[in-house]
Amino acid sequence: MTTPLVESRLPLPLLRRGKVREVYEVDREALLMVASDRVSAFDVVLREPVPHKGAVLTQLSAFWFERLARVIPHHLLTADPDEIVARVPALAEHRDAIAGRAMLVRRTTPVPFECVVRGYLSGSAWSEYRRGGTLAGEPLPAGLVESQKLDPAIFSPATKAEQGHDENVTFAHVSKALGQPLAERLRRASLELYEAGRALAAGRGIIIADTKFEFGTTADGALLVIDEILTPDSSRFWPADRYMPGRSQPSFDKQPLRDYLAELKARGGWNGDPPPPPLPDEVVQATSARYLEAYRRITGTDLETLA
Repeated sequence: MTTPLVESRLPLPLLRRGKVREVYEVDREALLMVASDRVSAFDVVLREPVPHKGAVLTQLSAFWFERLARVIPHHLLTADPDEIVARVPALAEHRDAIAGRAMLVRRTTPVPFECVVRGYLSGSAWSEYRRGGTLAGEPLPAGLVESQKLDPAIFSPATKAEQGHDENVTFAHVSKALGQPLAERLRRASLELYEAGRALAAGRGIIIADTKFEFGTTADGALLVIDEILTPDSSRFWPADRYMPGRSQPSFDKQPLRDYLAELKARGGWNGDPPPPPLPDEVVQATSARYLEAYRRITGTDLETLA
């Protein structure tokens, strides 16, 4: 756990390798998800890993899955490395490599939409609002400012893009694609998860400005929340004591890395295409510190290395 993990290689069939995670097939009922320390920005995976990032994503997701299970069931079976090895003996020699960064999860059929909830006007939502006063093509009140709280929070689904950015779509689009009953279930579950998570985080001094959930259905039709949940990669976490509407906010995520690359692009030092530029060690360490601080604030404990 002290050595950053760029890529896992386990003695299981590899189902897919994403920007951050490898997903392995365990059996007909379960998958193993391993979060590496890879990091992407501007849709490019960078060379340098961010220490502890994968562990933060995994253990924070496990924290939220446990606490929000009353809202909707989840796909997590266990994130305990010893329980994982007991279930999958082939991983015995890899126990230390997966400790703290692997989740054994139930197989589902993923819903082909990102279920985004926006509690504040930021990011792509702010960009669209500035252009035409809308969010995913639907009108918002006039006169809103950047980072303004949206009351109530807005369900703003998006397509899942294999490459590039996800695209915001209307609820009507989701209903047409999935059917009204499932679309309604997704909206209700997303808003309830967000409100429950936002309330807990608020007590820890963090604003969850927005987040995205992923859902899957089981063979018997049950709807589960899957993948990661309420992490710095899937959400905007802002320190409540520094919140000020009308501007962008400091955040507990890869902001130091994005700021460095944005400045490099502005100076003409990088055109935004692969290969990415090298990152200074201080930028990598500052990014790691943001992830660790988000974990500590939300859970109330320091990250367990589980080595």
